[in-house]
Amino acid sequence: MRKIKEILRLYHEVGLSRRRIAESLQVAHSTVGDVIRRANGVGLGWPIPDTMTWDDVERLLYPGNTNKPRTRPMPKWEQIHRELKSKKSVTLQLLWYEYKQENPDGVQYSQFCAYYREWVRKLDVVMRQTHRAGEKMFVDFAGQTVPIRDRTSGEIKEAYVYVAVLGASNYTYAEATMTQDLKSWVNLTRNALEFFKGSTEISIPDNLKTGVTNACRYEPDINPTYSEMAEHYGAVVIPMRPRKPKDKAKVEKGVQVVEQWILAAIRKITFFDLHQLNGVIKEKLDVLNNKPFQKMDGTRRSVYEQIDKPALKPLPQTPYVFARWNKATANIDYHISVDHNLYSVPYTLVGHELGVRLTGSTVEVFSRGQRVAIHQRAIGRGQVATEPSHRPASHQKHLEWTPERMIRWAESVGPNTGKLVKMILERRPHPEQGYRSCLGIIRLAKAYSAERLEAAAARALALGGVSHKSVKSILKNGLDQVPLPDQAPEAMPAHANVRGPGYFN
Repeated sequence: MRKIKEILRLYHEVGLSRRRIAESLQVAHSTVGDVIRRANGVGLGWPIPDTMTWDDVERLLYPGNTNKPRTRPMPKWEQIHRELKSKKSVTLQLLWYEYKQENPDGVQYSQFCAYYREWVRKLDVVMRQTHRAGEKMFVDFAGQTVPIRDRTSGEIKEAYVYVAVLGASNYTYAEATMTQDLKSWVNLTRNALEFFKGSTEISIPDNLKTGVTNACRYEPDINPTYSEMAEHYGAVVIPMRPRKPKDKAKVEKGVQVVEQWILAAIRKITFFDLHQLNGVIKEKLDVLNNKPFQKMDGTRRSVYEQIDKPALKPLPQTPYVFARWNKATANIDYHISVDHNLYSVPYTLVGHELGVRLTGSTVEVFSRGQRVAIHQRAIGRGQVATEPSHRPASHQKHLEWTPERMIRWAESVGPNTGKLVKMILERRPHPEQGYRSCLGIIRLAKAYSAERLEAAAARALALGGVSHKSVKSILKNGLDQVPLPDQAPEAMPAHANVRGPGYFN
């Protein structure tokens, strides 16, 4: 309406041409001509009479627009929003098409999209992101901790709170733990999936060092145990990108809600153990998930039951058993060292770097993704677990290392060293089991010299310390340079001041 007024003023009062008016007001030349033609047709000049309102001018110039516009049925945007998250294949265009079939006089597709975007902007930032049903689970630790007091000593320890949030419904899980190590992280994630009664397609942690070894933006290195657990539940781990706050909106909002509605609510309670704390958190969590949304109909639980739960993958029959992954290289004795114990592998893998999976009861060894050995996990230290089938045929010609070669190498240092190595090999059920100890003894010559090693071997034989540990201790403490107890002292030189044993008689 403002431009209609300006067109009439510039034409009648200023006297500009229609083309100059169009250039001044940045409108089409035809628009200026249409306004002037309509005004001349109804006898409207300049100035416009004070008795006329802008509505009167509009009705006079554009009588076709004065009819009351038809009321078009508008979609229910909450239902549209939920439908859009229900399946990956559901799009706004499909929802508009279904809307138009029920309402032929409804808005067109461009208006439909514009109205929907306008409605979404009124939601919280965490609700504005489109998360498909059953697709994502966001996990992180809350920044706020909960104190737990020891009943006896009064000592206070801080408990950490783990939070998991489903992307589509915001259905939330929380649990307290005393540590943030890998085992706690994996067990907490497993408990969250059991709480949700299903697994999502993607698990999205923050770049936590426990679960993400290398927080690279493009190729983050996932901890093998965490990755194995995700594979067990048919999921994939995709960490949040560093320095990308929008990625964290969902879980940070979930953490904030847990801190406000659970941790803040229990701040005045004194807890004496973790079981008591998690019992209270469970009660408060039930209240939170049944709390109505402020800007949408329903609750976290109702939306979960309607959208997320039907889309989750079913849990496997057996829950994931925590396992730690290590790397080890097979020594020439075809054994690997794990937690100060030795476990055999096929002798053909000597010198190869192998993957080791440790559970509470088993040790599994993998080569190129294939399991090549499994042992019952040894208790204590210094234990040796050997599978007979891993041993080569007795002294096969192609076997590079033999007991005879080991003894000859030791004898090149000295006879005592050779005798010591031979004794070590004879005392083992299988000579190959002594290779590791013998190699360690022979290599001590590089650090202490062959002469000192030979003296240390002689002392070890005299004292019965037939092991690498004994020889190394002798050299470290310089005992190889001390005469043996049964070794006769050197004869004293003749001298006038030396009285001899007869003097005291």
